Amino acid sequence: MLAVRDLVVRFGDRTVLDRVSLEVATGEVVALLGPSGVGKSTLLRVIAGLLTPDAGAVLLDDHDITTLPSHRRNIGLVFQDEQLFPHLSVGQNIGFGLRMQGLDRTHIAQRVAELLHLVGLDTFADVPVTKLSGGEAKRVALVRSVAPRPAVLLLDEPLSGLDRELHDRLAGDLARLLRASATTTLLVTHDHDEAAGIADRIITL
Repeated sequence: MLAVRDLVVRFGDRTVLDRVSLEVATGEVVALLGPSGVGKSTLLRVIAGLLTPDAGAVLLDDHDITTLPSHRRNIGLVFQDEQLFPHLSVGQNIGFGLRMQGLDRTHIAQRVAELLHLVGLDTFADVPVTKLSGGEAKRVALVRSVAPRPAVLLLDEPLSGLDRELHDRLAGDLARLLRASATTTLLVTHDHDEAAGIADRIITL
């Protein structure tokens, strides 16, 4: 599904990624593990199309997408901060990508309800996102990212900033969500336990 070939990224005189290669199979959840500053988030930004590499290639289903604009890649990205739309309700946030795809209201409502049920937020469709707790906001951001059924989902430490009990509970929710949706996923984390609990395979950078 996703392949990175000999990727090189330099910022000035500093080489952040030096001939990095990896593959993620269809439906596989892979964790990218490593300390801060090693280039994990940079790699996600290249795959998402937010950063152009100095060398190497990104392939999706054997098609070279290295120079393809980010909005044409069908790749979802969730940052550490949820980046929810504050003026929209929970349901409107989750359905945003579906509306951009031109789907009808009935289909969108069904998909939103299905995803809210998966993360235990069945009654939250009309709740303003400004009223959500930290854990609830994380879950909404995650289901919003899988709603349009992206070819690949990139998660940049999506469970950071939570206390351990809530973190562990949401890690279980995330693992179930990714498998229920059969979403090909690359998860960036520095937490080995989180990686082991969510991913099918771990790559150390």
